[in-house]
Amino acid sequence: MDRILGFAVVSSVLCVGSVLGKYVRGIVNTKEDWVFLTRFCFLTDFGRLDFKFRYPKSRCCQNILLYFDESSQWPAVYKRPDKDCYQKEAVLRPENNQVINLTTRYTWSGCVVEGEGDEEILSCVGGRSFRSVRERWWYIALSKCGGGGLQLEYEMKLTNGQSFWTQHFSADEFGILETDITFLVIFATVFTLSCYFAYNLKGRQLLHTTYKMFMTATGVEVLSLLFFCIYWGLYARDGVGNGSLKILGKLLFSVSFLVFLLMLILLGKGFTVTRARISHIGSIKLSIYMTVYTITYIILFIYEAEFFDPGEVLYAYDSPAGYGLMGLQLLAYVWFCYAVLVSLKHYPEKQPFYIPFFAAYTLWFFAVPVMALIANFGISRWAREKIVNGIQLGIHLYAHVVFLAITRPSAANKNFPYHVRTSQIGILLSSPKGMGTESFPHHAYGNSTFLGDSQPNFTELFSIHSAPVKTIDEAVGWKGQEVIRNSDQKIITTTADMSSTFSPPPPPIPPRSSALSPPPPRLASHFTEYFSMQGGAGMGSKA
Repeated sequence: MDRILGFAVVSSVLCVGSVLGKYVRGIVNTKEDWVFLTRFCFLTDFGRLDFKFRYPKSRCCQNILLYFDESSQWPAVYKRPDKDCYQKEAVLRPENNQVINLTTRYTWSGCVVEGEGDEEILSCVGGRSFRSVRERWWYIALSKCGGGGLQLEYEMKLTNGQSFWTQHFSADEFGILETDITFLVIFATVFTLSCYFAYNLKGRQLLHTTYKMFMTATGVEVLSLLFFCIYWGLYARDGVGNGSLKILGKLLFSVSFLVFLLMLILLGKGFTVTRARISHIGSIKLSIYMTVYTITYIILFIYEAEFFDPGEVLYAYDSPAGYGLMGLQLLAYVWFCYAVLVSLKHYPEKQPFYIPFFAAYTLWFFAVPVMALIANFGISRWAREKIVNGIQLGIHLYAHVVFLAITRPSAANKNFPYHVRTSQIGILLSSPKGMGTESFPHHAYGNSTFLGDSQPNFTELFSIHSAPVKTIDEAVGWKGQEVIRNSDQKIITTTADMSSTFSPPPPPIPPRSSALSPPPPRLASHFTEYFSMQGGAGMGSKA
């Protein structure tokens, strides 16, 4: 099991993504006559571009071209080898001031000549405001038609208004910081509740590995959102941020997803619910599946970092590796269905847990592929990132809240899955092989004797319930004796067992004289049995 969990952690290399800064700087030196520089999604009325360009006067004259996302503009010229430089410039509308001529003759370019002789440099400092009927993606390109190549040193600042929450954000990123802060608070609450429930479960010896995996997934999700909030907060302040924080946030987000997915498959197979361990073949299958899933994630993020074209607005799942992940998600669902059906076939008394569990997570398994398809084909590109971010976090929250609800340690919870205590699992696993030790005994739900937190349940804490399973005869019978059972194959313990097992008690102490000491007080006949071993050797100890 540790090896399988390790595959989830390997996803540390999965989340290498590019960061598109709002302060853009660089150097162009190419023989081409038209190149793409950067893109930004501006608001309808508050978009602003501030620039600084420098290039040798001998390479005059170069133009900054501003395209927007209409089909007749950017899509009509980008990656269109059938169009030359002049045709790409021809789609721009002069009345919209979409061309900035970097010469001293064009006043709005702010160009001046610096230096003397052969070292003369054209330095252009200025800005441009953007207004449109809706939020639009704007694409900035550099051209010099007629040959001679391009040489330019550039620095651009792209902003939306002056608010802390919008200034440095592209319009498709609006609301991401606020959304992440909200979900951070909610997930922190869920994690706190899971810790409280875990404390109660540990006291009742019901804190199993699958619940610990749930807590791990929730805690890692909280850390992921924390790093995202720090990154976006720094970015909102200076427009640069710290790209390492964003990569770390993505890393933790993927780890949380993989751990939760593995937990669901294990629960579907009955691990810690109907069996103490997964079979050897089952462990191999899980290892292979998680390895393939992890490798596919690696390919996805490498593809995103290396092959995604910055001149196009793309989504991570809009790639061959992304479609491969959706296929693996559906394969996991088929496996999940089969595992749940097999568990229910052998343990029909677990229907109160498995039926809502199966129904709730059927929606979850389909939510991820459906979200990816909607993001690729149903959401406008100028709003995609902020909408997908909210939907993705909502799907994760749904999954964690549902699991927290169906595993809460309450007597009112009829869906509680665990009935075998962690102390009993060690005894089952230490039994010789071939005696059915992989499966738990059939039993009522572990919440049947839950009491309120203010009322301790000593009988529940210090008892091991019997069960009609033949493989535990050695655990409940004494060597050389046959275990007595009734017609329902339940173990019967009687006073005869006790008298035949233990040596006779010592002779009673003679009573003292009544003159020396008063008689002892009589015990009330209604005292309860606080400590018992039910279904064990038949020994009882009363208070």
